[in-house]
Amino acid sequence: MPTPTRPLRIGTRGSVLALAQAHETRDRLMAAHGLPQDAFQIIPIKTTGDRVLDRPLSQIGGKGLFTREIEEALTEGAIDIAVHSMKDMPTLQPDGLVIDCLLPREDVRDAFVSPHVASITALPQGAVVGSSSLRRRAQLAHRRPDLQLVEFRGNVQTRLQKLADGVAVATFLAMAGLSRLDMRHVAQSAIDPDEMLPAVAQGAIGIERRADDQGCAMLLSSINDPLTALRIEAERAFLRRLDGSCQTPIAGLATLDGDRMTLRGEILRPDGSEVVAGVRDGLASDGAAMGTDLAEELLSRAGPGFLMA
Repeated sequence: MPTPTRPLRIGTRGSVLALAQAHETRDRLMAAHGLPQDAFQIIPIKTTGDRVLDRPLSQIGGKGLFTREIEEALTEGAIDIAVHSMKDMPTLQPDGLVIDCLLPREDVRDAFVSPHVASITALPQGAVVGSSSLRRRAQLAHRRPDLQLVEFRGNVQTRLQKLADGVAVATFLAMAGLSRLDMRHVAQSAIDPDEMLPAVAQGAIGIERRADDQGCAMLLSSINDPLTALRIEAERAFLRRLDGSCQTPIAGLATLDGDRMTLRGEILRPDGSEVVAGVRDGLASDGAAMGTDLAEELLSRAGPGFLMA
């Protein structure tokens, strides 16, 4: 067990949202094991994605931009566990690291954010909309090809300031992030997944550890949410078969009804000109196989080169 003299070192990105997720992890561990706050140390780590803000993510390396330096610190023993937004995580992890703890999933929906406009349909013809997400941009271009889409990097506060400065009339954030920051009021509306399917693993927090660290494995097992784990396993199997990265517009969402799972997925051309979507229903225990199978179907229907067209 960690103690004030030998605290558990929690690695995280340094944004306000990332720190809130690290605090949630710490608080859940405190409650589960009756530990004091000073038995934990939160260590912010700046990642490539946080440092390079003047270029689109697709130009500086795709997934791993928000995790690489944190995983290096974990491998080297500078931290004991790492807290991640699962939608940022590559589908393959470095040797010796595992994620077998997921916190209860938050709201999966995207948030439509604008100072003056109520919804996507209410956007004026030709309006400027900002987003750094290729998925959101492709989905929006498919639905509203008249809009002007511009790159919109930065944390929640930076993007809100860009809206206030008139860089764009609207943007999108994750409802999960706004909830964790007690900022749900910022959203004009939460977008139903039937209207805009979210990113794979959106709203989920994963805790990474060294595979051979059985002490951390024991600590984390008490806060793992098995229902979230089932959903994320299916969604990430779907993403893994598609070899998804920040350069490929992919969306996916698993939902549970008792022991049954429904998995929806879609892939899009980056310019939004075409969407290929599908669904699988089956036992929740078969989620990973469902994810791979759905990805195979979409790849077959889309044809070679679709994702990079």
